[in-house]
Amino acid sequence: MSGMTREETEALIQEVLEVYPEEAKESRRKHLAVNDHAVEQSKKCITSNKKSLPGVMTIRGCAYAGSKGVVWGPVKDMIHISHGPVGCGQYSRAGRRNYYIGTTGVNTFVTMNFTTDFQEKDIVFGGDKKLDKTISEINELFPLNKGITIQSECPIGLIGDDIEAVAKKKNKEIEKPVVPVRCEGFRGVSQSLGHHIANDSVRDWVLGARDGDDSFQTTPYDVSIIGDYNIGGDAWSSRTLLEEMGLRVVAQWSGDGTLSEIELTPKVKLNLVHCYRSMNYISRHMEEKYGIPWVEYNFFGPTKIAESLRKIASFFDDKIKEGAERVIERYKAEYEAVIAKYRPRLEGKRVMLFVGGLRPRHTIGAYEDLGMEVVGTGYEFGHNDDYDRTIKEMGNATLLYDDVTGYEFEEFVKAIKPDLIGSGIKEKYIFQKMGIPFRQMHSWDYSGPYHGYDGFAIFARDMDMTLNNPCWGAIKAPWKKDAEAEGEKLAASA
Repeated sequence: MSGMTREETEALIQEVLEVYPEEAKESRRKHLAVNDHAVEQSKKCITSNKKSLPGVMTIRGCAYAGSKGVVWGPVKDMIHISHGPVGCGQYSRAGRRNYYIGTTGVNTFVTMNFTTDFQEKDIVFGGDKKLDKTISEINELFPLNKGITIQSECPIGLIGDDIEAVAKKKNKEIEKPVVPVRCEGFRGVSQSLGHHIANDSVRDWVLGARDGDDSFQTTPYDVSIIGDYNIGGDAWSSRTLLEEMGLRVVAQWSGDGTLSEIELTPKVKLNLVHCYRSMNYISRHMEEKYGIPWVEYNFFGPTKIAESLRKIASFFDDKIKEGAERVIERYKAEYEAVIAKYRPRLEGKRVMLFVGGLRPRHTIGAYEDLGMEVVGTGYEFGHNDDYDRTIKEMGNATLLYDDVTGYEFEEFVKAIKPDLIGSGIKEKYIFQKMGIPFRQMHSWDYSGPYHGYDGFAIFARDMDMTLNNPCWGAIKAPWKKDAEAEGEKLAASA
């Protein structure tokens, strides 16, 4: 870490922990670590995927958010019913900017809110009949939908609604897939379990629909994009590169994705996984059942893009390998111009990250391509295999923090004094009020795409626009203003 030794970083962690009662201190100590390249397995230095402590601020979501908001919600030609009270559905609607092509309300439904709107009587008497009626009404009002998912909210698990029985009944009636998803919010420790549950529902209710059907004409170069949610158009930017190198993208999960694409995925030759955390489960299943290998790739920044294109090409013949080199060379002048323009403005700037999914490690290379240094990173809902992948990406003695609390994050920022913070909407306004440049890195702060060579140009522009904005010099934290005002009063009275 720039300007801090391992001992100083360890002392900072200890200092931040001192505010907690003894039991909480021991619990949180396991989630904060100094990065060590000598450690092969992160479990030896940091704990993850454990329940958050009551009474401390956590940024996590729930299992329902992981299923509805991440995995299933962006599948554009299916209707996703939030089964329960209206609130969960309303606050999960269109929150992630999953771009898609289609006519909303006709053949695409991503930004629409469908809910069974539970009332008190539904809690008492059950909601199965209401769900049955809702599915019938939806199918009548939106006949071009290709299928329906039932996204369970907390009350469903508590009262024991039999959504599987309803799904089987309605599947026969409307002759379309109806998928029950047991993603009640209280399950698990974070939204991560919701990803897993959603993957399992795809496996059990959708994926084998075309087993034995040879009508789809395959090629030796068929691939799928898995775990790209098309935030701001990310998947489109990535797909361009894959197709230019000679591959055929058969399926795209799940941003701008369709039910048909999911069903066709077992026909591909290679699964390309961008968000490992949310989609490794289904990728492993397809490897076991269908023999389809999968590879994790990273399309943030030219260095990682080139590495990933070559890694993907290694699974194919010389035609694709040559295609990968051709694509890298084609965009070389473009990304070199971006670096030449922005690196002098960003060189040496330090970044702290705290995001979900893949971003805490995948974006490190893009920052480094611009001469910036990531001095702290952590996951909202990561597992230890995420941290295993992060250790080598981060500098030695840099700070790692898992499920960091609001207090801890603020104290780390005050001590380390980064030039830029990349985190979520819940943290954005805290740090902006402190006068620290901030990018919302869950959905690109209303910008994007950030994937691919085209996305790198936008990424570089946004980091420069944020960091070098003159407004930061005019902003002072409210408590600093109060201190100045008090000082002026004392000086005047003297």
